[in-house]
Amino acid sequence: MLNGEVHDGSAAVIVAQLLFLEAENPEKPINFYINSPGGSVTSGLYIRSPVATVCIGQACSMGSLLLAAGEPGQRSILPNGRVMIHQPSGGATGQASDIAIHAQEILEIRRRLNHIFQKHTNQEMEWIEKTMERDHFMSAETALKYGIVDKIIEKREVPKKPVD
Repeated sequence: MLNGEVHDGSAAVIVAQLLFLEAENPEKPINFYINSPGGSVTSGLYIRSPVATVCIGQACSMGSLLLAAGEPGQRSILPNGRVMIHQPSGGATGQASDIAIHAQEILEIRRRLNHIFQKHTNQEMEWIEKTMERDHFMSAETALKYGIVDKIIEKREVPKKPVD
């Protein structure tokens, strides 16, 4: 579960948990619950494993990318969940040449994030670039239409017991 900001510490704990769960039973599905305002892009990019993602509150910024990158068909949101996408932000200081280097890096990260969103949402690149230019908030229904999630969970699905 990610409840809070994405940073190196939270990402390391999540990766360790995902690796443990996968090693314990590789056949059992893993649910990754997200309630996050976002955080560090570089920290969030190393969270990966085939997981079912569920937005239980908000999935903003890096949280929205983690939600979208869940296993196809297994990305969900609760009815009152909120999603926000936007381009990465930064704040470089120092010498002009160093600021230019950081500007190039953030543009490369933006390009990479746009491609990841395109891969997982099947949206046109022009639409992704337009909607990510500024903060773009979405309801559960809009996130479904955008392709960030595959379904809205109205109530928990209880597996049916086999009849003898």
